[in-house]
Amino acid sequence: MGEQTQPQSITETQTPSLSQPNSDSTALSTNPPVDIPPNPSNPSKIPIRPQKIRKLSSTPSPQSTNQKPTDSSQSVVTSNGKGTITKNRRRSASQLTRVLPQVIKPLSANGEIENALRHLRLADPLLCSLIDTLPLPAFDSHQLPFLALCKSILYQQLAYKAGTSIYTRFVSLCGSEDAVCPDMVLSLSAQQLKQIGISGRKASYLYDLANKYKTGILADDTVVKMDDRSLFTMLSMVKGIGSWSVHMFMIFSLHRPDVLPVSDLGVRKGVQMLYGLDELPRPSQMEQLCEKWRPYRSIGAWYMWRFIEGKGTPATAAAAMEGGSVQPLQQIEPQQEPEQHQLQLLEPIDGIGSLGIFTGDRLHH
Repeated sequence: MGEQTQPQSITETQTPSLSQPNSDSTALSTNPPVDIPPNPSNPSKIPIRPQKIRKLSSTPSPQSTNQKPTDSSQSVVTSNGKGTITKNRRRSASQLTRVLPQVIKPLSANGEIENALRHLRLADPLLCSLIDTLPLPAFDSHQLPFLALCKSILYQQLAYKAGTSIYTRFVSLCGSEDAVCPDMVLSLSAQQLKQIGISGRKASYLYDLANKYKTGILADDTVVKMDDRSLFTMLSMVKGIGSWSVHMFMIFSLHRPDVLPVSDLGVRKGVQMLYGLDELPRPSQMEQLCEKWRPYRSIGAWYMWRFIEGKGTPATAAAAMEGGSVQPLQQIEPQQEPEQHQLQLLEPIDGIGSLGIFTGDRLHH
């Protein structure tokens, strides 16, 4: 019906548009602006925005001013069609942001472990037996980021006891843990560090970390506030700190909830056994396999370490956790970082000596 009356409105608008400027806008509003030839004398009166035209056309009665027009199908379709799609896209994007935030509460926050376990039970039923059998994850270590990063460098490629011995001597050389700061590290000579068992390469790593703090590239406050992606990029610029080291720092020092160490051998082996895969999943496949764990992939990785410690069965994994004597697995840095070593677990988890160094005959003491 609306399309049949359209030609009449066009002919009516061409006559009064030159002599009746007040009725001009009302007549024009019922038609798309494209169908009306431009008026060189009054170019400013040519309607441009469909929504404004629709408002001007709704003047016949007081009721129509409070309701959207239902008769003019053209104006509804052309003006609301694209707008609805845009609004739906924005709404879905905002919902996705709420479901998967970049930075949420740390795992050490009250109730966050319970929230993670509740999510993982629903997202991945295969994890239920592990969650029911193993002790609750604990993330209660609290150190300043600079101290924790220094500690991670010192523990690289060392058994836990050997790393603890060197770290203790390093803290004693600085005076105390509170005294470990960029200025203090830069004041120590390579010879002093060598005397307490720190190699020249690790000394260069410590100096590079301290210099990045000294120049303001890094700072404890900014490290804590950075989102995961930015933090990974910034810390990867420090010599001696690779992707695996950053992931471990984010999980066990900052207690970030959604970190997946895709290059860790223990996590990859746990995923293989959990899903019954024939081959060890590649790091590039880990993201897809563990996508359902978001936004608590750190907890999923924690259970993979516990799972593999028990040699593949939840019952033996629980027994290993109670005994606290099984060494978890660790992975060497990816091949693109051959000169960089792994850090061990910054703090032992539930009495376990380390997050292990399972590298065959490459276990160093």
